[in-house]
Amino acid sequence: MNAKPDGSQMPPDQQEMPLIEHLLELRNRLLKMVLAVLICFAAIYPFANELYLWLSEPIRSLLPVGQTMIATDVTSPFFAPLKLALVLAVFAAIPIILYQLWSFIAPGLYAHEKRLAFPLLFTSVILFYAGAAFAYFVVFPLVFGFFTAIGPEGIVELPDITSYLNFVLKMFFAFGVAFEIPIATVLLILTGATTPDDLAAKRPYVVVGCFIIGMLLTPPDIISQTLLAVPMWILFEFGILFGRLARREVADPETDEPNGQ
Repeated sequence: MNAKPDGSQMPPDQQEMPLIEHLLELRNRLLKMVLAVLICFAAIYPFANELYLWLSEPIRSLLPVGQTMIATDVTSPFFAPLKLALVLAVFAAIPIILYQLWSFIAPGLYAHEKRLAFPLLFTSVILFYAGAAFAYFVVFPLVFGFFTAIGPEGIVELPDITSYLNFVLKMFFAFGVAFEIPIATVLLILTGATTPDDLAAKRPYVVVGCFIIGMLLTPPDIISQTLLAVPMWILFEFGILFGRLARREVADPETDEPNGQ
């Protein structure tokens, strides 16, 4: 029987599968991920123009009457919706992508690891979507309202469609990743890199760090910086709480049997 470096036995599924089968399994999982993205892209692309109009609504609604967005590059009207459709396809396929990853790693996990890994994967998807939704429905109206209100008088605002798309995708990514803080906190606690008490003691530094990250990832205005920093701090507190609960689950001696056996 194979054993881990600490002397404990490896799960049976992991013992029985040689390296070549692991690589073949990984290849099949990756192909399924790519296929999922392509299928989502094929379903989304016909509506790419409508989706771009929806995405640009937060800034178009604030432009003065008679003003609209422009395309400064001759290829922008084609490539901007195409890029948006591809990004949305990846977003839509994330549950399938994570399911394939889960199916690949699950046979090598112990029962107590499975009970924690799947909820963490599922929660990470929900939090990422929640971060993107928070950016669109809360942050964008405030940020764009701020920018359109402080411009010099006499300056006509005509946002470029490609620049706008790059900006909002950056914001989606920043808020989506920032909302993963509870997952990162729990993983740090479970791996023994830190403890809930140590993290709680470093709270003042974390708060300052949240505002620094908010300053680096968002436009140079106090509104968007605060709207990113405050949720990050709140999510950090939730991460400490969930980390305490997860550590108790791992410490339960009744859950140490591999694969529930």
